[in-house]
Amino acid sequence: MIPYTPPTFAVSAFNCPHCGAYSNQVWCDAFYRDNPGFGNLDALKYVQCTHCGKYSLWHQEKMIYPLTGGAALPNNDLPDDVKADYEEARTIINQSPRGATALLRLAIQKLCIHLGEKGKNINDDIKNLVQKGLPVKVQQSLDIVRVIGNNAVHPGQIDLTDDIGTASKLFVMINIIAEVMITQPKEVDNLFNSLPENQRQGIKQRDAK
Repeated sequence: MIPYTPPTFAVSAFNCPHCGAYSNQVWCDAFYRDNPGFGNLDALKYVQCTHCGKYSLWHQEKMIYPLTGGAALPNNDLPDDVKADYEEARTIINQSPRGATALLRLAIQKLCIHLGEKGKNINDDIKNLVQKGLPVKVQQSLDIVRVIGNNAVHPGQIDLTDDIGTASKLFVMINIIAEVMITQPKEVDNLFNSLPENQRQGIKQRDAK
């Protein structure tokens, strides 16, 4: 799992909200024409990614463009319906961290279906996955998104009304789940299937004894 550093005000390097690469970010002041010279817009900053060259725009220490805010790009191996919820959550994280978190809870509910569960009760699905040998860290990641997501839509002990930092970490949790449960097994399968057929058959016969 590649480490992710969310966009943060006045920090010189983070993962770009456009290209996703961890790269240096050049911070610049914003000016307006004020004849006969220029005036400084103190509350506004624009930042250029040195990797892709695209800009992000910040107002009063918050990123207002692009709308994806501080959320990591989705793991490419996420199922399409899960990825759609993930991407929708990315577009609203700045305006509503609480809403983004609720969408991510829905995303893991759908992800549980892809992992072989019913998708009706997340808690039961996670319990069943644990009984099938789900790695502890994946279980914890699922429960983090489940519990915080529940608090986002019901009165609880976590106030996510303006908590972009916590919401952005949930995107990373979902990518960790996808990495361990989907990407890594797929890569092992692809490499194993590239072995000569006779050797794969030999392994199968060995394990059948």
